[in-house]
Amino acid sequence: MNPIVFTEIEGILVGHEQDLEAATGCTVVLCKAGATAGVDVRGGAPGTRETDLLNPVNLVEKIHGVLLTGGSAFGLDAAGGVMRYLEERGIGFDVQVAKVPIVCGAALFDLAVGNPRVRPDGQMGYRACCNATRLTCPEGNVGAGAGATVGKLRGMARAMKSGLGCFTLQAGALKIGALVAVNALGDIIDPETGERVAGLLTEDRTALADTEALMIETYGNPVNRFSGNTTLGVVATNALLTKAQATKLASMAQNGYARTMRPAHSMFDGDTIFTLATGQVEADLSTLGLLAARVMERAIVSAVRNTAPLCGLPCHADLTKAGR
Repeated sequence: MNPIVFTEIEGILVGHEQDLEAATGCTVVLCKAGATAGVDVRGGAPGTRETDLLNPVNLVEKIHGVLLTGGSAFGLDAAGGVMRYLEERGIGFDVQVAKVPIVCGAALFDLAVGNPRVRPDGQMGYRACCNATRLTCPEGNVGAGAGATVGKLRGMARAMKSGLGCFTLQAGALKIGALVAVNALGDIIDPETGERVAGLLTEDRTALADTEALMIETYGNPVNRFSGNTTLGVVATNALLTKAQATKLASMAQNGYARTMRPAHSMFDGDTIFTLATGQVEADLSTLGLLAARVMERAIVSAVRNTAPLCGLPCHADLTKAGR
């Protein structure tokens, strides 16, 4: 298997737009020719758009874009700009009197970072589409990762900056990749080494603590941990899938969340994964599932390793430089 760029998957474009001063932004994954899609929502506090369309029993077979956005539920407004961009180009589900672009989306909570009054809107979503390309897939403080953070069990004072990550593999003609905005409650573990690479800082902010250990210690003292969570991901492949298979693939990709985020899928997250299949290659679904989990876990680790500090929040590189 060889690593490739996420946008080398046929029919996939990725665009970002962000406001780093306000620490928010959005990312679009466009499939102008349409792609079979699925979704799996595991967290207890999701903010989503048009996910019911992806139920295999429903009518629409293909979608034209996925929006990952900051701004909490406010940020879902950016989908209007994505729809406008696609409609202007004659892309959408034909309802005879118009073509309706099918754009699914999900939002993460980044209002506790930067300026909470600035959120992605239709104009930002439109600009993200204008920026969409097959040439590159930047990581870190871009798009939906602009305001992403991890390690928030004890509030933002002990949190770390996270961001957006990508990782893609090719095996023969098969391509599969993950793009993810990592905005987790807890810690990020590199499953290849067992190393904790980002998460909750100790009280003196000089090293990493253990979020799950602290949660267990305080099991009888419930608190409001809604300080801004939810990790949003897209798995794209050139495999040929049905809607039911795409839905199952999204479910299998969640194993990548569970291997890297401690904890994952809590009641204070809205952890969501979309899948997009562009339909060029026959592939075994079980093999796709294990690859989806693998590329997702590598994309999550890449997100925290390739993010710079922002808004006073340290990043993985800060701890590495200090030998912590």
